[in-house]
Amino acid sequence: MTADGGTGDGDGHVEDVTARDGTRLRRWDNGAAGVPVVVSNGLGASPAAWPFLHGAHCGYHATTWHHRGLGGSARPEDEAHIRVDDHVDDLLTVMDAAGMSRAIVVGWSVGVAVAIEAARRAPERVAGLLLLGGAATGAFRVLPRLPVPAPGVPEGVHRGAAKVGGWLLRVVGPPVSGLIDLLPRSMDASRDALDRAGMDPAQLDPTGTSAPFVTLAEVARQFARHDWTWFSRMVLAAADHAAPGDAALAAITAPTTVVSGDFDTLAPPADMAALAAALPDARLVRLPGSHFLPLQFPDALAGELEVLARRAHL
Repeated sequence: MTADGGTGDGDGHVEDVTARDGTRLRRWDNGAAGVPVVVSNGLGASPAAWPFLHGAHCGYHATTWHHRGLGGSARPEDEAHIRVDDHVDDLLTVMDAAGMSRAIVVGWSVGVAVAIEAARRAPERVAGLLLLGGAATGAFRVLPRLPVPAPGVPEGVHRGAAKVGGWLLRVVGPPVSGLIDLLPRSMDASRDALDRAGMDPAQLDPTGTSAPFVTLAEVARQFARHDWTWFSRMVLAAADHAAPGDAALAAITAPTTVVSGDFDTLAPPADMAALAAALPDARLVRLPGSHFLPLQFPDALAGELEVLARRAHL
C-alpha cells in the first residue's frame, strides 16, 4: 500500500486490487483504526466527498474504491461487466483487501442499490446500512412527481426518462466539465465575498455543518475529469438493475438509516421514505439539503453513522 500520490483521494492510502473477474480496482483506505466502514460511493465520486471519514483519529477504519473505468480503476475486459452486481463483487473484494469480515456499508446515490444488493447477497458481511440519495433500483427519478390528486407518472416512464437522461450525459458532460475546470483552486474567497455582501455563509446551510467550499470545488474538479461517454454507459447499466421486491427488502435485517434530502430531485423525499418503510429495521432522517448531502452535512452524517454503529453493536 502506498501513500496517496496526487490521485485526488485526499489523505490516507491507495492501492490497486484485483476484482473477482480480474479487473484492476483502485482502492482507498483512510489507514485509521475504529469501526469498519465501506463506502459504496456515488458513481464517479471520490473519497474526498466524505470529509468526516478522513484522519487518523476519525474513529472509523474506512475504505472505498473507484468504479470500473473511473478514477484510476481499469475498465473490465468484458465491458458489459459494469452492472450493479459487478459493483457488489467489487465492494466485497475491497472489504477483503481491507481485512474487514463485517462492516457498516454507506451507500450514496447509485451506491444505494449496490449497498442493498450486498446486504441481500452477503448479510453476514453487512453489519448496518447508511443509505442516502438513492434507490434500490439504481435508477434516478428525472421526472417530477405530480401532486395529488393528479395521477402520477407511471414507473416505466420514469425509468425510460432516466435512461434518456443517462445517455445525454455524454453530450452535456464535456461542456459542464469545462466550466467546472474554471473554478478557482480555492473557493475560500467566496466566503469573504459573502461577508462583504453582508450575508452569513451559515444562511446557506441552517445547520451550520457545510463542508468548506474548497472541498466542494475539489470534488467537482475530480468528477469533471471522467470520460463522459464511459460514465454515461455506467449510469445506463445501473439503471437496468431490477428493483428488489417487497419480500426481498423485508428480508434485510441489518439496522438501517435512510437519509433524505428535502430538495433532492434525483431521489425525492417520498421515494426515500418508501425505501425506509420497506426495510424492517430502518430509521428515516430528513435533512434540508440536495443530492450532495455528504458535502453539505458531514457533521450530521457523522452523527448518524455513530448512532448506527451502536445499533449494529460495533
